[in-house]
Amino acid sequence: MIIEKMYNTLGIKSNVLKYLENIEAEISSEFSKIDDIASYNQLKVLNAMQQGRLANNHFNWHTGYGYDDPGREKIEEIYSDIFKTEDAIVRPIIVNGTHALTLCLTGILKTGDTLLSIAGKPYDTLDEVIGISNVYNQAMDINYKQIDLTNDGEFEFDAIKEAMKDPVKMIYIQRSSGYAWRQALTITKLEEVISFVKTLQKDVIVMIDNCYGEFLDYKEPTEVGADIMAGSLIKNPGGGLAITGGYIVGTKSLVEQVSYRMTSPGIGKECGLMFGQTRTMFHGLFIAPQTVAGAIKGAIYCSKAFEKLGYEVNPKPNDARSDIIQSIKLGSKEKVVSFCEGIQAAAPVDSYVTPVPWAMPGYDSEVIMAAGAFVQGSSIELSADAPIREPYIVYFQGGVTYDHSKFGVMKAISKLVEDKLIDIT
Repeated sequence: MIIEKMYNTLGIKSNVLKYLENIEAEISSEFSKIDDIASYNQLKVLNAMQQGRLANNHFNWHTGYGYDDPGREKIEEIYSDIFKTEDAIVRPIIVNGTHALTLCLTGILKTGDTLLSIAGKPYDTLDEVIGISNVYNQAMDINYKQIDLTNDGEFEFDAIKEAMKDPVKMIYIQRSSGYAWRQALTITKLEEVISFVKTLQKDVIVMIDNCYGEFLDYKEPTEVGADIMAGSLIKNPGGGLAITGGYIVGTKSLVEQVSYRMTSPGIGKECGLMFGQTRTMFHGLFIAPQTVAGAIKGAIYCSKAFEKLGYEVNPKPNDARSDIIQSIKLGSKEKVVSFCEGIQAAAPVDSYVTPVPWAMPGYDSEVIMAAGAFVQGSSIELSADAPIREPYIVYFQGGVTYDHSKFGVMKAISKLVEDKLIDIT
């Protein structure tokens, strides 16, 4: 077969191909569901661009303060339409997802306010923001409380009710699993818990960390009651084309408060250059639903391949998905490093580089990251990362196309076989 020869040329040996030959047949039934959601979201994005009368002049450069930048205003209008919110901030000056989340938290919460995270601890990179480490939170005098999910990944409704007997300013929910061994929270679960907390306290603000979750369902969290939501443009909504940036969507009053933290009170959204990035942001947004679909298919392929090898995987191949991340419990540092070396070797950029664990800022343990991407750090492109700590779980995500994501799985398995860490005979 011609394609087998090409795989061989790229370092995939026949024994690995033989092991993987029936994987796609076993997961094909899941692909049609993904295609339906992708088609719906593609039309949703297209409709927003058409209704917003997107035009070539929205791609033009502006300088200085950026007053009345039509491209900036248009992309924020279109994001508001897609996510069904009153307002939006979409800017290249937001450096990553953590920055977008931090702007929301520090822009809305004031001294003495209580922040209640009801899906366990957020990403490690927020530890200093919410006061788990360092003194940032204490200096602001904000109260942070946390309720973990059940072992089955469900919300602890009784514990939430008890915690909300005292006034809570903001409910914080991380949709993605992050570095926790759980499934991402589905829209159905989010809708249920948002309705529940609003019944307990009508004016409570519900904030969603939507990183890795955009376009995985027919609705977004802001369509089922979330008040404010944030994410990164070098994940799902950038489609692999946005070179930087983040977004924040929500009610007009909350977005205004966040905008004052982003720039300055009294200035808010009225200033800020786009640095010529509106075209790539729009283009990436347009193809994002199909890009996300390819990444999800690759995640399912990865899940099936490693489940067949006897490893614990989360989600399982047939589970409902609400983010693009696939977790594999490999059980040793050596296997995690080998897996990541395989992913790096599958990259179009820096494929010759060897990833190593290092003390990455914002994390409490060494982290290894494999990401040979066109946009540095882009998680919608093929990548894998893992904190070097027990039980040694690696997190696989991305792949601008399904074929590339699938190839990444092949290279990861090939490297594990080469290093004599797994046996597929």
